[in-house]
Amino acid sequence: MSDLLRPDSTTDLPGAAAALWEVLRETPPLTHCITNTVVTGFTANVLLALGAAPAMVDIVGEAEMFAGVASGALINLGTPTPEQRAASLEAAAGAAAAGTPWVLDPVAIGALPIRTALAHRLAEQRPTAIRGNASEILALAGLSAGGRGVDATDSTDAAADAAAALARRTGAVIAVSGPIDFLTDGERVLRLANGHELLTKVTGGGCALGAVMAAFLGAARNTEHDALTAVAAASLVYTIAAERAAAIATGPGSFAVALLDALATVGAADVIADARVEVGAL
Repeated sequence: MSDLLRPDSTTDLPGAAAALWEVLRETPPLTHCITNTVVTGFTANVLLALGAAPAMVDIVGEAEMFAGVASGALINLGTPTPEQRAASLEAAAGAAAAGTPWVLDPVAIGALPIRTALAHRLAEQRPTAIRGNASEILALAGLSAGGRGVDATDSTDAAADAAAALARRTGAVIAVSGPIDFLTDGERVLRLANGHELLTKVTGGGCALGAVMAAFLGAARNTEHDALTAVAAASLVYTIAAERAAAIATGPGSFAVALLDALATVGAADVIADARVEVGAL
């Protein structure tokens, strides 16, 4: 286990995030996305602006093979059609066989039975990270019926204990998105305070973050950085870019465009200067 984020570590997380982003840009990770059909184009553009290489492969018979050759993978349950459900299970198996890190995004689970059952099945396949809002994480932990569709009705603090228990049960880093993001691997805790509310006004603002996490996990594979570091780096880069975009946007439409530009232009020094991080332990 890396000591990068241990409570007594003197290593700087913003610096690690900046360094990992440079690795990502130098060797663009092939990022396999099985994702919400509503956000496919936006997610691909976010990955391209970031410096990653997106591939939206959700066809049964190809998903398992592609997960095996990708640098990182995302399985997002926003629109779980029969084809996507089967492809998701294939991709999880392919990622496990090849050692490909992958992210589960259990969109809108809880009250909706098909996606909820699938999310529980996938969570037992050892994802590297699970990203969701507080209500989704509580539902996956079996402690809530979920939120209102894709919207959370619980706070990140309310999901903290559930996130830690889920991390220990599944072996995944759990990232709970909210005004202050809560990340844990079951032992260590991070709270990240960057971001902007305009992310909630753009379709795909949250879903794209799961893909960014998959890209950073892919970039981290041949480095000393562990999964918690990579997931935290993804969150920091994405939310700092969101702040830069919001500063010049006049509304959700211009924000979406400005976010892509910010992801392409924000530098490592900006991440180090702007990151707001609290490191702790359970």
